[in-house]
Amino acid sequence: MHYPLSTPLGRMGVETQIEGPDRCVASIPAGGLLNPFTGAPTLAPVAMLIDHVGGLVNHHRRGPDEWTVSSELAVEFAPNAVELVSVAPQLPVVATGRPFGPTGAAPLALCELTHAGQLLATATVRSFHITAPGHLIEWPTDSADAALPATLTERMAVQVAESGGTTKVLRQLSDPVINNSLGIVHGGMSAAALELVASAAVNEGQEASPMRTGSLRINFLRQFRGGDESRYEGKAVRVGRSTAVADASAVGDDGKIALLARLTAYR
Repeated sequence: MHYPLSTPLGRMGVETQIEGPDRCVASIPAGGLLNPFTGAPTLAPVAMLIDHVGGLVNHHRRGPDEWTVSSELAVEFAPNAVELVSVAPQLPVVATGRPFGPTGAAPLALCELTHAGQLLATATVRSFHITAPGHLIEWPTDSADAALPATLTERMAVQVAESGGTTKVLRQLSDPVINNSLGIVHGGMSAAALELVASAAVNEGQEASPMRTGSLRINFLRQFRGGDESRYEGKAVRVGRSTAVADASAVGDDGKIALLARLTAYR
């Protein structure tokens, strides 16, 4: 299934091949995309794919009059993940999601990600059920082919901002195209942005021997909307010779933290 460019999934080039309560398969183009802070290749868009596939599996398991929202997302990348994508950047990353354990109040989905048939990452998405909203925004249904925006910042409607310190800041502009059916920034977009700022934070001054994302763990705390003061912030906790850790957050116009993340990187 193709999605219109006027939707968050379409804007990121996501395509869904299979969906259902037992198995979902989708893909995203990830080759040739760069972190706007470092100019280095990034796998941040994979977070968008994980949120989509894992969330879709959990969504298909909801009960009558229920809706699902993401609660947690975690991903572990293979040590050679960046190289795998760089060898054949024209090929998409493919994710296969399946339910893990009983549905319960907070269903969990397990995702396996591959590129050109090789294992790239493993991930989980936990959702929780809410009462179905009375009003959902209907996405356009026109799926005509069109060119994706060239850069990651254009696709995500984000902008690098000056922080005056070591914290990396990415503004989240207000753009209805990146919003989900609840009218808030799509969780996958935010997850990708958190990887960008966290990775940039641990790679400050590391151009000669960059750190590569090994794992990313995200908690979704509250709704997040784009706006004049909405932003993603990433700050290194520790950068050592072989490994580094950074914390990142999505902060809304009201100054409240909407998402929290921790990234661990390795040289």
